[in-house]
Amino acid sequence: MTEDLIRVLRESPGRSIVWAYLFGVLWGLGGLTFGLTMRYLGMSLGMAVALGYTAAFGTLMPPIFRGQFASEVLGTRSGLTVLAGVGICLLGIVFAGAAGMCKEKELSEEQKRASIKEFSLKKGLLVASFSGVMSACFAYGLAAGDPIKEATLRHGTPLLWQGLPVLVVVLLGGFTTNFFWCIILNIRNRTGYQYFRSEIRAPQQSTQAEAILENATDAPAEEMAQRANIACTRNARAPMLSNYLFSALAGTTWYFQFFFYTMGETQMGRYKFSSWTLHMASIMIFSTLWGIALKEWKGVGLRTKLMVALSLFVLIASTVVVGYGNYLGTHASAAVGARSTKVTGD
Repeated sequence: MTEDLIRVLRESPGRSIVWAYLFGVLWGLGGLTFGLTMRYLGMSLGMAVALGYTAAFGTLMPPIFRGQFASEVLGTRSGLTVLAGVGICLLGIVFAGAAGMCKEKELSEEQKRASIKEFSLKKGLLVASFSGVMSACFAYGLAAGDPIKEATLRHGTPLLWQGLPVLVVVLLGGFTTNFFWCIILNIRNRTGYQYFRSEIRAPQQSTQAEAILENATDAPAEEMAQRANIACTRNARAPMLSNYLFSALAGTTWYFQFFFYTMGETQMGRYKFSSWTLHMASIMIFSTLWGIALKEWKGVGLRTKLMVALSLFVLIASTVVVGYGNYLGTHASAAVGARSTKVTGD
């Protein structure tokens, strides 16, 4: 979809390339701890807390970095509406956190671990805070790549695909972090041979001993694998072909979230930073629904259930408010353009 990608990257400012890559590396660090968030808090609460930090930092920091926050956000009605939508999104996260605290008080240790084996609110909140802030670096990387977008547009890439060259750089940074961590685990667990041989020489090391390679924009695959109740026996043989095919399918579908995100960002006008809030709110909404489907809130009282429902309602409302703010901004820009045309004609 990109015209002359290699030349575009060569002509892009080195500073932009370096920052986009470094932010990708930091985003990868957030990914290394995000699986722990799911482990300690579960899908509903873990997603809400981690993505809350990611939504707040990822939405607000890019316009501050560009110097647009005071003029285009605080100085306009549409900007204030978008900012209110971000605030409503954070309020939804507060309700989700309150639901988690109610769950902590209501359920016994046995009940908590029936749905989330290692539920720990304090440990989970600490890990989720680190993971959420680091995961927001993906948005910083996209913002740092603005000069790359300008370069690809000059080379004839359509407006809709301008964000794709930036993904090459940011995802390379995330790949670097995950690659080295995987190598460390392969050496530590002596599992490197499994890339090439289907025989499993010994029972797998428990996942309790290592971080799960997921990030704040991934599906909680570890929980789903646990629920599949797949057991590994000594000298078992792994289905290599299907494993590689499913890994490739997972990587492809996972990438499409960013593919469509960069497309949507181009249609957000002057408040394109708010697209990050919509992205995060959507993930939180559907992860909460998955958490309900997987019975993570089974056994809680009516108050806690109402708190979960309220968090869902508020998160959905935030997407509506952010969308309305962008609508106002689009009309304001159109009105300014019309006045300018009239003055020029006169």
